[in-house]
Amino acid sequence: MRRIVVNTGSSVLKSIILVLVLLSSLGCKKNNNKKDHQFASFFNAVQDSTVKDTLKPKYLEAKIIRILDGDTVEVLYGELPIKLRLAHIDCPEKRGKQPFGNKAKIALSDLCFGQMVQIDSDKKFDRNGRLIGVIFNADGLNVNKEMVRLGMAWHYKKYSDDMSYDLLEKEARKNKVGLWIDPNPIAPWAFR
Repeated sequence: MRRIVVNTGSSVLKSIILVLVLLSSLGCKKNNNKKDHQFASFFNAVQDSTVKDTLKPKYLEAKIIRILDGDTVEVLYGELPIKLRLAHIDCPEKRGKQPFGNKAKIALSDLCFGQMVQIDSDKKFDRNGRLIGVIFNADGLNVNKEMVRLGMAWHYKKYSDDMSYDLLEKEARKNKVGLWIDPNPIAPWAFR
């Protein structure tokens, strides 16, 4: 199994993707492994959309196979497992047992675990090599926004300028939903 860590620098990203695609295609010809074909297909899609900035990002269809925490899942794209970080939000930490960390994980699981989902992504990766995207579950619900609406996540303003998440957070705070029942909740970026 191949492990890949990708930097977010666009020229570095393009170079790494090109090398990975070339290596992957060589591996596909050599041993005709189905997983290698899926790997090459995924990274070809990433490279194509990175090069053609004028095209709208395509939705990826994948199955949610694992919930790692409130804002990270693992999806199966074909036969290739990919870690996905939910865009625009930050959830309480499971590690260190931050209040609502496990509840956020359970809420995310209830919304999408085991489902075929659509992922809207601009094909960027975070510093941990996770693809960043928005999940739409089998019912078409925007899971990222629903986590904020349920009071299980903050709008992560450092990495998002989508103010619809901010409005959802303000509404959840006002109604004291989820983590907002705590009079002084600590944001995950301050807790870490």
